Formats: sequence, structure tokens, C-alpha cells
Amino acid sequence: MQKETKLTPDIIFESSWEVCNKVGGIYTVLSTRANSLQKTHKDQIFFIGPDIWKEQESTWFIPDEELYAEWRDQAFKNQNLEIRAGRWDIPGQPIVFLVKFEQFLGRQNELYARMWQDYGVDSIAAYGDYHESTMFAYATGILIENFYRFHHLESYNVVAHFNEWMLGAGALYIKKFVPKIATIFTTHATSIGRSIAGNNLPLYGHLHEYNGDQMARQLNMSAKHSIEKKVALNVDCFTTVSDITAEECAQFLQRSPDVVTPNGFEKDFIPIGNEYIRKHKKARNLLIEVAEKTLGHSVHRDALLVGISGRYEYKNKGIDLFIDSLRHLQSMKELTRDVIGFIMVPAWIKGPRKDLQLLLKDKTKNGKQDKKVLSASICPFVTHELMDPHNDKIVNHIKHAGFCNEPKNRVKIIFVPSYLNGDDGIFNQNYYDLLIGLDMSVFPSYYEPWGYTPHESVAFSIPTITTNLSGFGVWAKKKGDRKPGLSDGIEVINRNDDNYSEVYEEIASVIYDYTLKSSEQIAILKGSAAELSDRADWAHFIKYYYEAYDKALHNSFIRLSKPYKLNSD
Repeated sequence: MQKETKLTPDIIFESSWEVCNKVGGIYTVLSTRANSLQKTHKDQIFFIGPDIWKEQESTWFIPDEELYAEWRDQAFKNQNLEIRAGRWDIPGQPIVFLVKFEQFLGRQNELYARMWQDYGVDSIAAYGDYHESTMFAYATGILIENFYRFHHLESYNVVAHFNEWMLGAGALYIKKFVPKIATIFTTHATSIGRSIAGNNLPLYGHLHEYNGDQMARQLNMSAKHSIEKKVALNVDCFTTVSDITAEECAQFLQRSPDVVTPNGFEKDFIPIGNEYIRKHKKARNLLIEVAEKTLGHSVHRDALLVGISGRYEYKNKGIDLFIDSLRHLQSMKELTRDVIGFIMVPAWIKGPRKDLQLLLKDKTKNGKQDKKVLSASICPFVTHELMDPHNDKIVNHIKHAGFCNEPKNRVKIIFVPSYLNGDDGIFNQNYYDLLIGLDMSVFPSYYEPWGYTPHESVAFSIPTITTNLSGFGVWAKKKGDRKPGLSDGIEVINRNDDNYSEVYEEIASVIYDYTLKSSEQIAILKGSAAELSDRADWAHFIKYYYEAYDKALHNSFIRLSKPYKLNSD
């Protein structure tokens, strides 16, 4: 049988709330993948993001007033679209359009009524970020249509790719008004799955008993779930990022993804050789210095530095498990090496602790003097001043677990509740420049459709622990986690709805084993971690996107051959 020719796009539009707007993991997905797409579609892929920048410009956007100036002028005159063009300041520097959307907020009820009539999208209970996101998505749809018609792209294979429910209205707009454009919709996490997990309901053991529409009403998620589901049912190609999330999609959205598109990583910026050694040493020294000033006493130079990071999703990200695993480690009498756990999770803060800043400036103070100067509570462990420390879940869990970070304690915890973007006031380094200083990382997630944090760790040669409830963990279990413990650079622990205590005990055991490793053994583990990450870069994963483009174009041709009908089923 003759093999069918793969369909490839001539023009790609890709939109997300996180284009030039670093607020979550989708930024990493798009910004690292862009370089691979630029290599084969040089300046024929256009990223679209929200122009939310007023007093302060996006640090990732390079404006170019000449770029598509004539088209942008007519888009403003004819459709009141304010579009800025430029380059995304990432590897590959793809073309990006930032579009304003506030002008549509006054018409939101009219637009919601249309989506209800055309597709059955129920926006009646919408609240919060639904309105801004949907109006941005609507503006994105108009932008793509306007660009398409202005440049007469009717004879080209054009794909429009929309990420997350926030861009759903754009996908529906394109299907209705420019049906010749093939549409792709990617959900990086189902809104209902994340909400069930975040509300401490058992997700996995009862997955096939849940009804998505019913749970949306129960969890006050009707609008977001409705648009997510209707978009999934109406696009030419529906994708998600992992096998574990594909099961959620089938259950909650009533459509299995056409393609699973795992998240790759671009490793070009990771230092190697002597540069890696230099940066590792610098980061490690800084982490220990901040720890000493925070704790008020000196720290053994061979202390094991263990970290967790990501969004402040206390249960979903396994922050609770991380704390309890260190608590259990503390109780292990045979522990002979200090362990410092860093929780690098942004929270609601006033800013850096002023007393800690002063201590860090004065390099002459020793541990005893530092302790006298510290104005923190009896249990010093926070680097930044929290807005509401008495109701902070992480702080309360640390205290409940009995941590006081005294010199006699082998295990200490440092909570870093700030974004690590280079100007947090304490470290003044970005996250990657601190990650490289850790000895190991722990990400015992309960809900994690992919999991860039463990992925990034192994890419930086940091051995990591994760779970089989993360997409990356599932992938690693198939591809690289062949041996017990961290022998192959990663340990994927089995986690379910009911084995919380077993998981933290196992994590503590793996950390304890690591404290016994020699420097030669650790070097082997770090090499194994980097080796695993080499199989999870975009060079290996970009093929799944071309599969999605092929399916979208193929399905759009089939759709166009039939009489046009809006689908509100």
C-alpha cells in the first residue's frame, strides 16, 4: 500500500495568553518549541499574545514598527484592532503580534450570546479571568482572519493553533468565519481535572465515575468547562500533552485527543563543561549563604541541597508531601549529613525581608551574630515577608511538622516565596541559575499533566524524584526509570489517592540513600539524568506537532467537502 503524503502547513498561527507573558508552564512550552519551528518555517509561524503591557514593557518583546505596518494600519482603521508587531526574545526570535482586547469587553454579552447560539457555549456563570481571556481570544480570531484576507492566503495551507480554554473563543471564531483555516486546540490540563484535584477530591480512583458537566456545576467551573469542551468537540485536531491527561479529556470533554504532544525542552542555553562547574559552585555557595543568614547559624559545606518549585498548588504539586518527607527524614536517627530543603514557590509577599538583606550585605557577620540580628519568628525559615503568614499553608505545615531549623537539627527547610526572575531582593538570580546549584529535586505531584519542573531538573543534570501522576513521570517510567532509586537519574514513585504516607516515606528513603553517595557516584547519577533529558528534547518531540498539523489539515479538507454545519452537540 502506498504511503500517504503528510500534509504540512505553509502558515502557522499560534496563540496563548503566555506569549511574551511568562506566568506559567505554557510559556516554556511555546518559547522552547519556537526555535524548532523557526528552523523549518522561518517567519511563517506567527505567535499571538495579549497586549497587557502599559507602564512597563514586556521584557521578552522586541518591537518592530516596520513589521507588517501596512496590514496593521488597516486592521486598526477597519476593525479597531490595536496590534503591535515584533520579535519574541527567545531562541529563534519568531515574529509575534501583541493585540489589545479591552475594546471588546463592553460587547461581551453580545459575543457570549453568539457563542451560545452557534456552539452551545454556556457563559452565563462566567466570572474572573473568563471575560478578559475570552475577549483576547475573540480579538485573536479577528486578527487571524484579517491577516488571512489581507494577504490573500486562500490558496495556502494555513493552521491556527489555540492553547488552553482561554483561547477557545478564537478557535470557534475561525471555524465560523474562516472555515478554510485548519484549527488545533491543545488543553494543557482539563479545567475540571485540576479543580477536582485542587478541591481535595479523589481524582484517579474515581475518574470514570465523574461527569464533567455535573462536576463543573458543583465546582463553579461551568463557563470554563463549557468553552473547553465545545472547542475540543469542534476543532479539526484536538491535542493534549500526556497520556494521563488524555484519559481526563475522554472522560470530561467527551473527545479523546487526536494526538498526544509531549512537551520538549530546548537545552541550548544550559552550560556545559567548566562553565557548568563554575555556575554550579556559584549557585551552591549562594544557596548556602542565604540559608545561613536565614537560619542564623552556619551550615556544613557538604550539606545536601534539595529543592521543590513551581506554582503554589499546595496539594497538586505535592508541596505537602515534600514537607512531610523531610519531616520523616528528620526522624531517621542514622542520618549523618545535613539536608536543606528549599521550597521555591511564589506566594503573596510584601517583598524581601529587610533584615535578611542587611545580613547578606554584611559579609563579616558570623552565624551567632546573625541570629541576634534576625527579627524573624522563633522558627526562621522564610526569605521574604509574607502578606498573610498566619494563613499560609506552607508556613503552617512547616510549623506543624515541627521544624525550627535549630543547629542541632540535621534537616532544615527554607521557604523562598518569591518569583526568581533576577530581582527578588535576596538571591537576585533567575530560577535556572539557582536550580543548577541543587544536589537533587523532588516533585511528588498529585496533579501534573506534564511537569516541566522535573523535566528541567534532569536537563540541568539534577537527579529528581517525581510520581506516576505527572505526564513527565509516566514518560520517564517508559523510557528511562529502569532501576530502583536514583541510579538512572530519576525515581518515579507510584502515587494514588490513598498512599500518601507510603509516598513520603519512600521519598525520605531515596533522599537518605543519596546522602550516602560518594562524589563519584553522584557524578554518574548526574550524567544519567542529563542522558534521560536528551531523549525528551524538541528534536525528539517536534514530530508530534507535525502529526497534529497533518491531522488538522486532513480533517479540514474532509470538513470542507461536506455541507457546512455548526456543531453544538
